[in-house]
Amino acid sequence: MLNRYARGFFTRLFTPLARLLLKWGVTPDAVTIAGTLGVAGGALVLYPLGQLFWGTVFITLFVFSDVVDGIMARIKGHSGLWGNFLDSTLDRIADGALFAGVAIWFFTGGQNTAIAVAALACLVLGMIVSYARAKAESLGFTANVGVAERAERLVSVLVVTGLTGLGLPEGVLLAVLVILAAASLVTVYQRISTVRRQSREARPAS
Repeated sequence: MLNRYARGFFTRLFTPLARLLLKWGVTPDAVTIAGTLGVAGGALVLYPLGQLFWGTVFITLFVFSDVVDGIMARIKGHSGLWGNFLDSTLDRIADGALFAGVAIWFFTGGQNTAIAVAALACLVLGMIVSYARAKAESLGFTANVGVAERAERLVSVLVVTGLTGLGLPEGVLLAVLVILAAASLVTVYQRISTVRRQSREARPAS
């Protein structure tokens, strides 16, 4: 839902920036890499220090690079397999760093093991969600289904983590992470079921 309705808005918002970066000679790949480094740095440095609000602000500034690099690639007419591969691969790094940073803080200074474990569950299940789709597509199937797409997971954890840093009860963050983990598990099941159905339909009749 977020991808469908928000991408058009953010495309219009960031197109002037994308054109300016291209004018300065910046490449889409450079923006992709810089964005990943920013997200990972904020998540693995600021979150473990207990800076949940400012860490979220810092990370959010770099999250939008995922939109900007795509706009730049389309403007240049270079949107292709390499850019798609690089973007998807670095997205996994950013996502992993985000949930790992939350887990590290709550395993240490935050002293809330339940939140830390829930964050790790989100990390692992989120990777499986992405892998299921990638593997399906490599085999000629489609698995773009599920209730826990990347945008929903990312926005949810960033907003609630940032608000937790401003005093929101930690129980709210725990609840959101548990819901995200459950939604990711459901999404894995949905993608497996979808590919199973497609494989049966593609099987030649005996």
